[in-house]
Amino acid sequence: QQLAASQARLPTRDKQIIGILLVATFVVILNETIMSVALPRLMIDLDINARTVQWLTTAFMLTMAVVIPMTGFLLQRISTRTVFILAMGLFSTGTLLAAISPGFWMLLPARIVQASGTAVMIPLLMTTVLTLVPAERRGVVMGNLSIAISVAPAIGPTLSGLVLQFLSWRFMFVLVLPIALASLIYGSRRLVNVGQPGHQKLDVRSVLLSAFAFGSLVYGLSQLGGGASGSQLALGFIGFGLVCLLVFGWRQLRLIRSGSPLLDLRAFRFPMFGVSVALLCLAMLALFGMVILLPLYLQTVRGIGSLATGLMLLPGGLLMGLAGPTAGRIFDRFGPRVLTVPGALLLTFTLWRFSAADATTPIWMLVGLHMLLMLGLACLFTPAFTAALNPLPPYLYSHGSA
Repeated sequence: QQLAASQARLPTRDKQIIGILLVATFVVILNETIMSVALPRLMIDLDINARTVQWLTTAFMLTMAVVIPMTGFLLQRISTRTVFILAMGLFSTGTLLAAISPGFWMLLPARIVQASGTAVMIPLLMTTVLTLVPAERRGVVMGNLSIAISVAPAIGPTLSGLVLQFLSWRFMFVLVLPIALASLIYGSRRLVNVGQPGHQKLDVRSVLLSAFAFGSLVYGLSQLGGGASGSQLALGFIGFGLVCLLVFGWRQLRLIRSGSPLLDLRAFRFPMFGVSVALLCLAMLALFGMVILLPLYLQTVRGIGSLATGLMLLPGGLLMGLAGPTAGRIFDRFGPRVLTVPGALLLTFTLWRFSAADATTPIWMLVGLHMLLMLGLACLFTPAFTAALNPLPPYLYSHGSA
């Protein structure tokens, strides 16, 4: 047992690589949800309406949806260090542009540039962990990664509320910029390449199909509920996106023969991968739905200020961060079922109780339900990520992560 434990320990160099990527990923993912509490303030400061201001979050998600499918190819074609510099360079540039934006016309493109860097960092981190960490240690490491992947968006509204209480909305970007630049400089000097770059060819048709498929689906879903005409437009985009998605999938299966698919779908041949991806979709739906809707409910329905809103969401985010590493150790010892069943029950219960919330629901109950929800998500994220990627062979690591 002692020999196995010593063999499972990561070398110092590998720990350093994962640490650099973890900090950088935490910073970039934080910006996915940092705008949710700030939208009412931006409507006033930038003199724009609610439909316009929502593009700051919609455009971010659209860009993520378009870029992420391409990262499977990028991570096999370009060296780890180059991909890291590209991702953090884009993110830092977008953050700087957002901080100095004189109006909405510049803030929106800045968010798109930010999202381009964010989309690359998550698969880069996951692929690197799969390459460096032995299977018997991945649960613990994935538990630590959940701090970046799930806790960062959970505490984004808290950070936003604290900033807006005392400073201008620009400081949401000003405070993040030095951390992003420090990560970029330190990582570019200390990060070493993991694996060897390949010589795959980029299929431009797949890139276009991917952009139309995932972009149309995300945009269509974001427009649902906007009245009769808006819903018809949304269904049109969703239908178009599904058609493009089918054509995209068919083309990837054909390109497997030549060894150059943009996104290798052979990962779905492993049943555990498909089940875990479905579970992750449901968990992310709950996380982002709560992160976006709960601050809006607290501010618009209950009349609570941005600082108080952020502080109310902080305990849940901290609980998820503390529970992640413990969930990883439980996974390594007992497997995924011990975590996923109670996690799913907690998720179901809390979402059911939140669906009955109204203008008189006690604040303490909302905070308690939010904490239970985050605990349930912590029980789901670690086993889902680990169980999805563990069965894959090395040549599918980057595509499975994407």
